Amino acid sequence: MKIPQIPLDAPYSSSQRAWLSGFFAGMHTHMIQSTGSVNQADIRIIHILYGSQTGNAESVANDAAAIAKAHGLKPVVKGMDEQDVEALAAMEYLLIITSTYGEGEMPDNAQILWDAISADSAPKLAHMKYSVLALGDTAYDLFCQAGKEWDRRLAELGANRIYERTDCDVDFEEPAQAWLTAVIPQMAGGATSAVFDGTASANDKPQYTRKNPFPAKLLVNRIVTDPASSKETRHYELSIAGSGLNYEAGDALCVFPNNCPELVSDILNAIGCNGDEEEPVNGELMRLREALRTQFEIKSPAKELLEEIAKRSGDQELNGILESGDKEQLASYLWGRDTLDLLLQFPNCEFSAAEFIALLKPLQHRAYSISSSSKPYPDTVHLTVASVRYESYGRKHKGVCSTFLADLVDENTDVRCFFTPNKVFRVPEDDSLPMIMVGPGTGIAPFRAFLQERQYRGASGKNWLFFGDRNAATDFMYREELETMQTNGLLTRLDLAFSRDQQEKIYVQDKMRDNGAELFAWMEQGGYFFVCGDAYRMAKDVDKALLDIVAVHGKRSEQQAVDYVNQLKKDKRYVRDVY
Repeated sequence: MKIPQIPLDAPYSSSQRAWLSGFFAGMHTHMIQSTGSVNQADIRIIHILYGSQTGNAESVANDAAAIAKAHGLKPVVKGMDEQDVEALAAMEYLLIITSTYGEGEMPDNAQILWDAISADSAPKLAHMKYSVLALGDTAYDLFCQAGKEWDRRLAELGANRIYERTDCDVDFEEPAQAWLTAVIPQMAGGATSAVFDGTASANDKPQYTRKNPFPAKLLVNRIVTDPASSKETRHYELSIAGSGLNYEAGDALCVFPNNCPELVSDILNAIGCNGDEEEPVNGELMRLREALRTQFEIKSPAKELLEEIAKRSGDQELNGILESGDKEQLASYLWGRDTLDLLLQFPNCEFSAAEFIALLKPLQHRAYSISSSSKPYPDTVHLTVASVRYESYGRKHKGVCSTFLADLVDENTDVRCFFTPNKVFRVPEDDSLPMIMVGPGTGIAPFRAFLQERQYRGASGKNWLFFGDRNAATDFMYREELETMQTNGLLTRLDLAFSRDQQEKIYVQDKMRDNGAELFAWMEQGGYFFVCGDAYRMAKDVDKALLDIVAVHGKRSEQQAVDYVNQLKKDKRYVRDVY
């Protein structure tokens, strides 16, 4: 019996086509089942491995599983940290779905498997048929690098690429759905249809998503650093009452900002436009001023805009840097500069309204670790955000979203937002197990939520927080809350590292080493180790400190310490939320 084909010119979105494909496959399955012709041995297994830092790749992997079931396949979905490299050799059908983290790096949960498959001892995969979906951001030079590396390595090991890799920018939903609707039927070719799982229905999706953000209202906006501080950090509380949304401690709230009106006006002046020009944006005519305020990234220059400025200006320095491909040199050149700085630096570069917006990227959401537990706060979500403000090239500069929240949002402003789950970064299910949290600066955010969660649950497990910032007198955020948690016994240990309160700077990793014997003892008791904050320096220094503590206090060799920490990662007892 033939499954009906959807006309290519049918007026459906890619997600609707995916659902319809599943619906027809389900009908086919039901008919076959009713005749008793399903042979379970003939059901084809498809393995779906995801590498995910923030949850997007995991979400797509689950979508893939739903569509695979609808096409008569038996999907097996795993995080890459749940998969041994030896088992890859037995896989006949494999989908890889992975994001890229930082500057071309593998996500945390993919690193161990990637190291294994990159080794000379990796198994040959001549019987494997595979395809790769790569999630990334074109704002980074090494766009979708992790997916590209997986695609290359699987081919090197002899696997057969059944469908070309798809590279997705930040707006990944439609290309991801197009990939799924193309590759899964190919993998299902010749397979017997199995039971259709109605959970694939689009009705199971939350009402508010990235494509349809919830218009939250800001209830609280208060500074949690002292006025004398060299930084400004604020505590926000937003209402999600009536949204039907829920979140868990460890999740992120993603906020769509608007650009600063002053920056918009300055850019319009720099390109010689008045802002009333009308241009097509997302299929509708929009005034240029409004488009720059709400639709486009105007602070950080897109690569295409940078190249066009270099071309039109003829500037030897900028052209030389771009032609060399030296990323560090380019990063140094752009340090402290934004789009307006470049336009003011090269006033001979003239752009029409249409030319200018064609060189811009869409304005994207910003993700913030949630600093509240939904258990005591079901109708609100709390954030802890450092306001980015600095002077450079004779101008005052501001962060896009941090100062949108700080300066532009009032009680009448809709804060368009949605949640991103982080299913790994969670309070331990076993309330008796110890929990160690390392969160300097705004990295404290999820651990405030974790402690609230532990308190609500009446958890008996010990809790240890390493926190730090620049100065205790001005930067000790949530001091009263933390000291109260200490007094009532919820916070077993609080170790503080205020780097500038003494001549020699002290950081959280130094405090870890100072207390290495006890920290290792907590890990031996089944403790969980969490890190949140800066990925490029702090998180790497903390990782090195943990390895050293395991080696010294666990009396292990360097390799044994690496193996110990890798096992913690596999067991999801060492988890990071870094940025």
